[in-house]
Amino acid sequence: MAEKAGKPPRREDYAYDISKVYTAMVSVRAQIPDDAFTASVLGTERSGNGIVIQDRGVILTIGYLITEAETIWITDHAGNVVQGHILGYDQESGFGLVQALGRLDTTTIPIGRSSTVREGDSVVVAGFGGAAGSISAEVIAVREFAGYWEYLLDEAIFTAPMHRNWGGTGLIGQNGELIGVGSLFIQQGGSDDKSVDGNMMVPIDLLSPIYEDMMTLGRPNRSARPWMGMFGTESDRRVEIAGLVQNGPADQADIQLHDIVLAVADQPIDSLTDLFRKVWSLGPAGVEVPLTLGRDGDIVETTITSVARNEMLKRPKLH
Repeated sequence: MAEKAGKPPRREDYAYDISKVYTAMVSVRAQIPDDAFTASVLGTERSGNGIVIQDRGVILTIGYLITEAETIWITDHAGNVVQGHILGYDQESGFGLVQALGRLDTTTIPIGRSSTVREGDSVVVAGFGGAAGSISAEVIAVREFAGYWEYLLDEAIFTAPMHRNWGGTGLIGQNGELIGVGSLFIQQGGSDDKSVDGNMMVPIDLLSPIYEDMMTLGRPNRSARPWMGMFGTESDRRVEIAGLVQNGPADQADIQLHDIVLAVADQPIDSLTDLFRKVWSLGPAGVEVPLTLGRDGDIVETTITSVARNEMLKRPKLH
């Protein structure tokens, strides 16, 4: 049986003033054009949470909420509604930054260190709406996470029970500092073969090295990773192609559903993590990616001409 959603935090359980956390959380609503690249997967109306991290109205959120947005609305705890403007988005971490274009009645949350987080730590997963929009939770794991959409975190933070509106929530550590940002719903196996419903959090330590670049350039000042446009699933130490982005690099290279990825540049692979790391080691976006595939009992050799994922975004509203 899956776990139920968590309970609101109790003020007396925390040494810091949790009310300041609540007033730093905002609602983020975004409208995406119908013809946007991400519209078919993520939808054209997206809503979640944001965290005010600067007095001048700089808001940290999870990037998929705002990717390709043409309109963003920010609501604070007092009900004030202002428009927002995308400052930056990082494909590798998944962080997004938004600038509020009007006055908000908010506090800010200080940035902590996610490297200090340990399994068993008591935390708060804070969302817009005060105590009713937040839950008391526990860190159940700190480990690597590979997402089928060509995404990898070395040390993702996993919490339980789950927050029902997890996107862009703030993960608050024991001293009231921000240590992560809510990204996904995750169901994991627990003790006695029971499933545990929880959330995956992007660790805040990934923000500091890219923050200034995102504020000034709209993205980190580094070469983009090669992107193939294919979705993989992992089972019994095999990676199978479960989906393809229409007209994406893998689709154009005639990769087919249910192909088994056996090797990258003649190097055997046995997991999504292994696949991504070997592809990314070949060079930046644009590099040729030689793949060895298993298909209906045959061995197939093909090469994908990778691109930068951002090149697929039709209307990247950065700055």
